[in-house]
Amino acid sequence: MIKIKIIALGKLKEGYLREASKEYEKRLSSYADLEIIELSPKKLSDKPNANEISAALDFEAEQIVKKIPKDAAVYTMCVEGKQNSSESFAEEIKNFQNEGKTIVFIIGSSYGLSEIVKRLSFKRFSVSSMTFPHQLFRIMLLEQIYRAFKINEGGTYHK
Repeated sequence: MIKIKIIALGKLKEGYLREASKEYEKRLSSYADLEIIELSPKKLSDKPNANEISAALDFEAEQIVKKIPKDAAVYTMCVEGKQNSSESFAEEIKNFQNEGKTIVFIIGSSYGLSEIVKRLSFKRFSVSSMTFPHQLFRIMLLEQIYRAFKINEGGTYHK
C-alpha cells in the first residue's frame, strides 16, 4: 500500500472541515497509508514586512524538511505551480505507487512556502489559479487524491 503524507501548516478549525477530512481519510484508507501532519505556522506581527515573512517561511521550512522521508516524491502546493488534469494526476500517483515511493504533499502557511522547501519538490503543484482558504484547500487536495485512486481502478466516481 502506498504511503501518502500531507504536511500542512495550520490545523483544521471548523468542525465541518474536520468531518470532511475524516470522510476522505476513511475513503482513502482502502488505497493508501495516509498521514496528515499539522505544523504550527510562525506567528507574525499584524503588518509583517518582507524580512519578517521570509524569516517565518524559513523557520517553517525547518519544521517541514524534518518531516519529509528520504526518496519521497514531494509536491509543493504553490500558486506558481503547474496545474494537472485529474487524469494526469492519477497517472502520476500510479507511477509513484508502482515505484513504491512515498508521496508528500506540502501545504504552506498563508504566506506560502520557502524556496528551501520548493527546491525539494518533484513538482510545484497548483489545483487552480484561484485563491482558496488553506483549510478548504486541504479538503480539495484529499478529494483529488481519492479521485486519482478511483480513476486508476476504473471506478465510476470520476465521470
